[in-house]
Amino acid sequence: MAQRRLVQILNELASPPPQIGTLKLGDISFPVHSSLVPSRLSHLDHALLDAEDSVNANNLHFMLQKYILGQDVFLLSQPGPYARRLAMTFCSVTNLEYEYIALHRDVGETELKQGRELRHNGNLVYVDSPAVKAVKHGRVLIIEGIEKAERGIMPLLNNLLENREMNLDDGTHIVHPRRFALMDPSDNANSKKRFIPAHEKFRVIAIAAPVPPYVGYPIDPPFRSRFQARFVDPIGAMMSLQSATSQKTTSPVYEKLRSIILSTQYASEAKQAIDMAAKSSLQAFPQTALVKLQALVTTFPPSSKQLSPSQLARLILTIHPGLVNAPFVAWAMLSRQTEEAGLGPLGSPALSGDNDHLGYLGYSITRIERASDATVRLHFTPSNRGKPVILEVPSGPRKLLPFPWKDPSSLGFFPTDRFMGILTCMLQAHALGWDISYVPPASPSTASCSTTTLVRTFGALLGYEVDTIHMYKELGGRELIMRRKVESDGATSWEPSPLTEGAWTGRLVHLSGLDVVGSTAGSLGRLIQDREAELWEGKRIVAQADAEELKDKELSVAHPAFRIIATSSKSLPLKDWLSDEHANMFFPIPSIPMSPSEESTVLLQTGCAPSTVDNLLTFAEKYRASMTSDVVQKNRKLGTRALVRLASKLAKFPGERDLHMLLSQAILAAFLPATESMNLQEIFEECGIQKRTTLFNPSPLVREDGILFPAPSDPSQSQTDDVIVPLFDPSQDLEGVASHIPHMEHFYDNSLQTGLMRDLAIDLEVLGEHVVLLGNQGVGKNKIVDRLCQLLHRPQEYIQLHRDTTVNQLMFHTSLESGVIKYTDSPLLRAIKLGRVIVVDEADKAAEHVVAIFRSLAGQGELTLADGRRVRRQQERDGDVVVHPNFRLILLANRPGYPFLGNHFLQVLGDNFSCHAVTNPDMDSERRLLSQLAPELDSDIILRLVAAFQDLRIAYEAGTLTYPYSLRELINIVKHIKAFPEDSLETTLRNVFDFDVYRPDTIKKLAEILDHHGLVVKKLGLDAARESSQKKVLDVKFEPKGDTSLNKPKFGKVDEKNAPHTGGNTWAGGTGGRDTAGLGGRGGYMRLYQGHDIKQVSDKLKNDVPDHIKEQAREMARQELARRLEELNMTNAEAKGYGALLEAVQSHIALLFDLFEHLAVKEEERIWIKRQTDGELDDSRLTEGLTGEASVYKRRGMAKPELGRPQIKPKRIRFVFDISGSMYRFQYDGRLARSLETAVMLMETFDRLTRKDKYVWDIYGHSGDSAEIPLVEAGKYPTEVRDRWKVVEKMELVTQYAFAGDYTVEAIDKAVQEVAKFDADDWFVITITDANFGRYGITPEELKRVMTQQPKVRTALICIGEGAEAFWIPQKLPGRGYRVGNTADIPTVLRSILSTMIDS
Repeated sequence: MAQRRLVQILNELASPPPQIGTLKLGDISFPVHSSLVPSRLSHLDHALLDAEDSVNANNLHFMLQKYILGQDVFLLSQPGPYARRLAMTFCSVTNLEYEYIALHRDVGETELKQGRELRHNGNLVYVDSPAVKAVKHGRVLIIEGIEKAERGIMPLLNNLLENREMNLDDGTHIVHPRRFALMDPSDNANSKKRFIPAHEKFRVIAIAAPVPPYVGYPIDPPFRSRFQARFVDPIGAMMSLQSATSQKTTSPVYEKLRSIILSTQYASEAKQAIDMAAKSSLQAFPQTALVKLQALVTTFPPSSKQLSPSQLARLILTIHPGLVNAPFVAWAMLSRQTEEAGLGPLGSPALSGDNDHLGYLGYSITRIERASDATVRLHFTPSNRGKPVILEVPSGPRKLLPFPWKDPSSLGFFPTDRFMGILTCMLQAHALGWDISYVPPASPSTASCSTTTLVRTFGALLGYEVDTIHMYKELGGRELIMRRKVESDGATSWEPSPLTEGAWTGRLVHLSGLDVVGSTAGSLGRLIQDREAELWEGKRIVAQADAEELKDKELSVAHPAFRIIATSSKSLPLKDWLSDEHANMFFPIPSIPMSPSEESTVLLQTGCAPSTVDNLLTFAEKYRASMTSDVVQKNRKLGTRALVRLASKLAKFPGERDLHMLLSQAILAAFLPATESMNLQEIFEECGIQKRTTLFNPSPLVREDGILFPAPSDPSQSQTDDVIVPLFDPSQDLEGVASHIPHMEHFYDNSLQTGLMRDLAIDLEVLGEHVVLLGNQGVGKNKIVDRLCQLLHRPQEYIQLHRDTTVNQLMFHTSLESGVIKYTDSPLLRAIKLGRVIVVDEADKAAEHVVAIFRSLAGQGELTLADGRRVRRQQERDGDVVVHPNFRLILLANRPGYPFLGNHFLQVLGDNFSCHAVTNPDMDSERRLLSQLAPELDSDIILRLVAAFQDLRIAYEAGTLTYPYSLRELINIVKHIKAFPEDSLETTLRNVFDFDVYRPDTIKKLAEILDHHGLVVKKLGLDAARESSQKKVLDVKFEPKGDTSLNKPKFGKVDEKNAPHTGGNTWAGGTGGRDTAGLGGRGGYMRLYQGHDIKQVSDKLKNDVPDHIKEQAREMARQELARRLEELNMTNAEAKGYGALLEAVQSHIALLFDLFEHLAVKEEERIWIKRQTDGELDDSRLTEGLTGEASVYKRRGMAKPELGRPQIKPKRIRFVFDISGSMYRFQYDGRLARSLETAVMLMETFDRLTRKDKYVWDIYGHSGDSAEIPLVEAGKYPTEVRDRWKVVEKMELVTQYAFAGDYTVEAIDKAVQEVAKFDADDWFVITITDANFGRYGITPEELKRVMTQQPKVRTALICIGEGAEAFWIPQKLPGRGYRVGNTADIPTVLRSILSTMIDS
């Protein structure tokens, strides 16, 4: 006890750092002490917030209060730099040391606790993370991006936050300081456990964007409860960032736009539920909008008070790039605001490329000259020839590309007005010190935006060394900054990534395809906005540091010339990545596609005939306009590069005059869906491009000078040209010629495949293109390529992709030998170096982000390897892998769409490949091929088989068969007949067709086709049967007195006093009457409920209605219903009505949305797959690496799905609502209103999902008239509020006009059967009914039969009203039947059922 007391006294007597002053903040005086480790202090002097600003002062006052109380702070702020800079400002004014962690989707335990390293002496050491350093040394821990961390990561810090305790991997234990003070140091047990006290000054500042409205993971409740929240006012943050800059302006343009920005923010905070649903409201501007606007108008004063519409549109899209794909209504609202403010109207958000040579605010670049070794001088001139703006800006060390251009024709590109306007914008952004994001157009298919040329020219004008980093999805946030390295003796260390190297050396770093890394890009926010970043083992890039601080190399600074240009892959929709966070990180510059005249100039440079160029552009314009955002991700876009390829081919081979065939090939028309194919044919007709007769291609001839492809026979032309393709020179690759040329003993020539070989040979060997071959299974893709390489004597490498293929596997094979990592070149790298053809088979089976690396390789001859090396067309640095000029890529894949289970990888390849559709041979070619294969076979049987298979393929294309029968199956049949002639034809054909023995509809169709061609085969099939149910009406309620005769249906008189009326045939809205509109009577044509008690006539009277009156009533009901439905349109009253329905279920919508949205995220959540032989070195298995074990790697990958249930298809859901007459009649208990609210809940939830493709859903109704009434059909979703209102209005109208009866059983039966037909991952049917089961004779057995007829379809039945009175429902239908006595619970119950079903 005495020793423990002595230790405590000594600790108390230890002198703290000397006090250097006192901070007075409002009513708080805080002693400021000197720092023990000055390198851990804030070095962000130039970007710190103004502490005198009232907004900042209030926030700092709150944070200081919490610091004094020993509490941790949670800053809830819209995306942007303000919250981080607020935390840094707090650390600066209090002189507190800090540690920083940027969270992203790949952060794990190592980044939050301790990492492991092997030293040169073989010792394993543990390296503390920033969080552990902060708690040990009493620093402020800043954690940014809480909403980005994957589920289950943040609980690692829960005990540290709550109790200041943490168990570390090195065996030490951090404990609360007061608990440590009570420990007895003489206790050996405690000494061995190595307890370390948490420093009393340790605090945490967490930063996150609120979810919703921003995208991210919800905050874990236990984690949230340990913080004190501070909401950062968006207006205050925006104004504080703007006031922190030294630039001031009084420009009218700035003042007016500032007012619009601020008012938009206020308006966005006051949105109602109906506004959120409509999606037409104007979204708030990003946090840095005012900063960028102020910098622009201060540095480049507008030449006039009013900008041109296009100039104003470009400016708006720069400070708020998300508007590029905003609804037209939102853009129109903003245009009205600019006009009212005196700024003039806004131009179109789809900026045009005609006569726009100006940059921002009407300036143009007129001269660029070298000012010093590290700077250049930029001369900008305003459009009104006013005072020029001359700025000295950082630059690279290389020789400048002269500007003004000395000889524009020698540039290799056309410096058009459009090009110069965009280039000027980029130079203006550079002059302001911002990194650039070149934002692609919102239109899904356009002409070229000159992305690569702009980046290259920008770098050349400023003397930069451009370092292009090609992004791929597997890149983690840490890999963007630093990379693990293993020394020759097995020791581990870190090295800077190309991005960090670029920051130190002042390069221009081009982040190509930044969109594919998703939210991980946000981890670069601090480097981009503040030029600061955390490196390995305590090293740090800071904004500024003096020479003394830089000596120990713990701190470093980014070179002032360092700049980043981010471009997108254009393979993802803008809404998936163009977020507020991205807008705040960069200076977004909206792209402008080439105009038709500019694109024409480019195509004419190929030497193609002007008339042909005109035809190509006319077709391209119409084709691009026909593409929508939902199909462009799957179809070819036909960009400028593809047109240049076609024009080049037509210029070199003038005989290729079949534009129809060439364009069809370029866009893979053979694989378009039927509706899109029909549209394509209309475009061809409008352009006057006719389809020509199929040509016959003679077999190729091998000659000494090459392969001769004789001219195709063409009846319409008198002369066509032969094509000679030179053979490969064996001296260029002796080893490859000796061992890597494919050998085929048999290849049966046919016209179609010979023609394809000819086209491939021209693309590969004459035009130097890389190619993609797509086709069904078994059409000969591999055979054709192998045969061509054999004929050309071309060495070939081969790789086959699959679901788990990674980018690293494509680049090299990794192994660990005696503790040292060894890299072996993959077939791809060998082909790149040696100039071989690389065949990449099953390209559609790998993840899209894996195949995406071929885009830059084919387009620019560039690739960034995981080990730090670069693939380049020319050697620029030591270690670069140079692309051999003979290198060619051939990608093989199945056609897109069902039934092939591949990915839509074409979207990520862009226009960098020449595409070829490989189809089954035509009938004559197929017959000739089979005759060569089996010449002894009877020609009649071959002809019958070929004709039958042609019809089978036609049936597949028509959708009556689900399997695309190919040449492979036909060859296998012929081979079997040839080898075993004694087997019957029936036995042989069963080898192919028995796959479908349990598909009666398929079997029937197959039998028809085979029988039609004289190939009779007896097939086994399963006949489906359905029982019909007998129903009886059992109850009688009311017998009216007096006259009960019928005349004809009518509406009746309206009682202004709304008195109750029973019986008779005078008043509308009565009960138990005849002829008139009401309830409980007979002979009328519509129901009308006026709020009174309902009297029901007997069934005897209801049935005693003449047929002609029944028919009159039905016809009037049909006409009235049709008229009312046509009249549906949104009025103010209807909007109010929909708003009331929406408001009632807002909470349900939020919960359902969270479930669906994060369920989709969870399905795509990546995990560390450990014990791998390649990937990133696994910190936890470094010791195993010393023993020579190979599996010491880990890879980020998708969590493995349950056995047999891979999530590769959508979930199919049908909701069946009861809209029978009883729903209207008994609406006084709220059943109808609750049902309408439930429908609104479903429609709103599905409409708000970001991954709508995860669910295919529809809503149907059932009434006494029909078991299947479509309300919302799959694929035809109500995207507007007006459309959703029509759905609920239709539901109510049908209940008002439907005749008595019940079709609950039939409705479930039809729904289950229809849903089961869909190719899905899961199937669900949820039905609501208020049926009186006893009255309609519905038995438990009958319900159970229809609900369980398809085991894969999960069903649920919600019984309300009279249905809820059937107490046997939950007993007879356990887990499927639900009784809801209180109709107010309908939305809750349905949501609960749906949640359980979906998340199971």
